[in-house]
Amino acid sequence: MSSTPVREFIPVRFAVLTISDTRGLEDDRSGQTLAERIDEAGHTLADRKIVADDIAAIQMAVKLWCADPGVDAVITTGGTGFTGRDVTPEALEPLFDKRMDGFSQVFHRISFEKIGTSTVQSRATAGLIDQTFVFVLPGSTGACRDAWDGILKDQFDYRHMPCNFVEIMPRLAEHLKRGGGKSA
Repeated sequence: MSSTPVREFIPVRFAVLTISDTRGLEDDRSGQTLAERIDEAGHTLADRKIVADDIAAIQMAVKLWCADPGVDAVITTGGTGFTGRDVTPEALEPLFDKRMDGFSQVFHRISFEKIGTSTVQSRATAGLIDQTFVFVLPGSTGACRDAWDGILKDQFDYRHMPCNFVEIMPRLAEHLKRGGGKSA
């Protein structure tokens, strides 16, 4: 009987963006929760910022990180509800080259177990912008914990089987080699 070789952990570089008109870094519990979990998992926090609930500001911050070779994944927190200031999905979904519909579905299943039908008030989403993973989470610390602990922690661990995001990261630009998609 052959044994599967143990894979080495590969750290990923994350940027965390909090979308809020009222928070600063000193009282941003959701961004801090994500930063701590990223560090505890052995990854790198490449950058962390707060921007207002403004489509242009959100897009600018995320576009800069997606163009930065020092950032592999972006996690945003905040702005996914239904109030007039909640514009994060509107800001980022048009930028997605590929949507990750399964993320939202799994997030809502996990969230339903914790908060019941109130999960329908979140428009959590995810996708790829260029070759960078982008996850759009609600602004609550509970939602950030649920998304990290229930999905992202495993998907960004190269040792997680049967598959994970880390093993496909080198192949995210294949469409550029075929002549399709955006140019580098």
